[in-house]
Amino acid sequence: MRQLRKYIFNSLLIIVFFASCDEEQFDPKIRGYSKVVLPQHQYQTFVDASFPYTFDYPVYGKTIKDTVLPGIRPDNPYWMNIDFKQWGAKVYLTYKPIGNNPQNFYNYLKDTYTMSDAHEKKAAYIKEPEFNTTNNVHGVLFDVGGNTASALQFYATDSHQHFIRGALYFDVSPNVDSLAPINAFLRADVEHMIKSLKWTK
Repeated sequence: MRQLRKYIFNSLLIIVFFASCDEEQFDPKIRGYSKVVLPQHQYQTFVDASFPYTFDYPVYGKTIKDTVLPGIRPDNPYWMNIDFKQWGAKVYLTYKPIGNNPQNFYNYLKDTYTMSDAHEKKAAYIKEPEFNTTNNVHGVLFDVGGNTASALQFYATDSHQHFIRGALYFDVSPNVDSLAPINAFLRADVEHMIKSLKWTK
């Protein structure tokens, strides 16, 4: 009888032991992106007497003169970048004089649309709203949707002497979801830059 009790007791211990050893619960993490803390929009004016244009740009951006790429394009003293190092982003600004030559203007327009169309294969959409400011500046803002290298491009001109092309690029693989807050934030800055753009020569 004692042995039977011992057997039952041991059996119960084994059953309780195995019953308490549930498989480890695995709760997958919800997919998401880190929250991006963005500053207030604040601007300063880019002024250089040697440049044929001036504009406002964000205080959290740094203007850098574009360097020459031998064999790729000729030196142009009025090309510059606005670097947003904290987000791995740059707005590239290329300036070309029209020089009262209508053919130059049409060639620049053609090049701009060719570069914008290069993103069309990966783009979910491309919107092309026109703008016209009180500073004799007009052009088109290319809003490119999807996982493209550049979600925002534009050209600004007076159609007679000045032509500027701008493009926002990131130093990371394009991901429309993770970059969405920064794209929207910098879009407002680009729109302000365009609105404040003035010709000085």
